[in-house]
Amino acid sequence: MVSAGLEILGLALCVLGSFLVMVSCGLPMWKVTAFIEANIVVAQTIWDGLWMTCVVQSTGQMQCKMHDSLLALTHDLQAARALTVISSVMGVLGLMVVIAGAQCTNCIQGEYVKARVVNAGGVTFIVSGLFVLVPLCWMANSIISDFYNPQVPSSKKREIGAALYIGWAASAMLLIGGSLLCCSCPSSSNSGYSVKYAPTTKRATPNGGDYDKRNYV
Repeated sequence: MVSAGLEILGLALCVLGSFLVMVSCGLPMWKVTAFIEANIVVAQTIWDGLWMTCVVQSTGQMQCKMHDSLLALTHDLQAARALTVISSVMGVLGLMVVIAGAQCTNCIQGEYVKARVVNAGGVTFIVSGLFVLVPLCWMANSIISDFYNPQVPSSKKREIGAALYIGWAASAMLLIGGSLLCCSCPSSSNSGYSVKYAPTTKRATPNGGDYDKRNYV
């Protein structure tokens, strides 16, 4: 029961984490305009994402434009695109593996094999969490470095957007959920080991009994 509870909790965290990774990948709010000047009343706010750049007017209107060329993007955006997509794909694969080996399904026979399949799914989710954590930290470091760089003009400086915080939460859920899935183990009653007893030999006695005299002290 404890192992099944860990599987359910770990799977729930991993599914939610994978969903948040996809949300973070699609949101354009990786970089947002930094309000560092004296006049905070601005006419527009700029959002920079992995796939598009959006401009939000003060009137509430928003216009978005897809990035024209992949090669024209910065290295951190190119790496973030690739790693977040790989993380999303690995999240889906990990979900399929865990469901195949879960205790509540009959896709695989044998408690020992099912536990190892769930462990493999947990490792997949952990790797997925690491893949999405790398571009998030890289992007945050780039934003902070440019923010405190005096050579960067104020109009080019950005702040950390909401997509990065969502991605960090998703990474934490994937790492925790994958670790819980790695703790899954087969029940002791179905461990695959059987106890074998050696048969006792009996000798016929002259009195007709079959009890071995060696048992007497």
